[in-house]
Amino acid sequence: MNDSFTIFAGRANVALATSVAVEMGARLGACSVDRFPDGELSVRLDEPVRGREVLIIQPTSPPVNDHLIELLAFADACRRASAAHVTAVMPYFGYSRADKRHGRREPITASMVADLMQAVGVNHVVTIDLHAPQIEGFFHIPVDSLTAAPVMVEALRPGLPPETVVVSPDAGRVHMATEYARLLGARVAVLHKERASGVETRITRLVGDVRDRPCLIMDDMISTGGTIAESVEALLGAGARPEIIVAATHGLLLAGAREKLARPQTREVLVTDTVAP
Repeated sequence: MNDSFTIFAGRANVALATSVAVEMGARLGACSVDRFPDGELSVRLDEPVRGREVLIIQPTSPPVNDHLIELLAFADACRRASAAHVTAVMPYFGYSRADKRHGRREPITASMVADLMQAVGVNHVVTIDLHAPQIEGFFHIPVDSLTAAPVMVEALRPGLPPETVVVSPDAGRVHMATEYARLLGARVAVLHKERASGVETRITRLVGDVRDRPCLIMDDMISTGGTIAESVEALLGAGARPEIIVAATHGLLLAGAREKLARPQTREVLVTDTVAP
């Protein structure tokens, strides 16, 4: 058993934290997380962490605010208990889409979250497929944004039809799509979209040839499923074969998302376990 560090599991994804601990030959640290009758959160460390390296595994997935406050409370508890170094392992970074202002009177909430995390004593952040790479610049501490691409590609490769085209659902995911295509030895196509609201998008054009070819749509997350549904429609309209595979790192799959994805032309939807089902 590796006792050189302590791993605490937040309630957002206990199964993932347990798997990480097993992989690292460690155990989960003893802690208690409760709620008061008024909804306030109570976090307590049930073992000492003085002078120790601490990892807090807590994706800030829905309910985002609850899981974020829990992460902050864990970090503050570790700092006050004299931990030597606190690493926040947040596979999914909530508020990552709020990385810039779209108008004059809007917050940059991702930057605010970065400030909060540093204020409570987080020394290092580890995340996976960060929605907006520039979020790293909001921190003055080390940030490691890992990618699930190699793992996803190995899972996808055996079932991909020949001549599959990797499709980016928007311009922001081109780099990720290019990495998938490189690993798979495939071509890339890009869909351009306009976002009408937080839940509504519209595909404006397709760059690339998908006619008579199967497609792999990849994204960093699936939340409402609207972007993927629009992408499937656009690809079918461009003559793609009706055997479309969808891959995303973070499967938020909010209410109604499964219904939008459940259509005969969508052969498979693959996500990782960064977000608890």
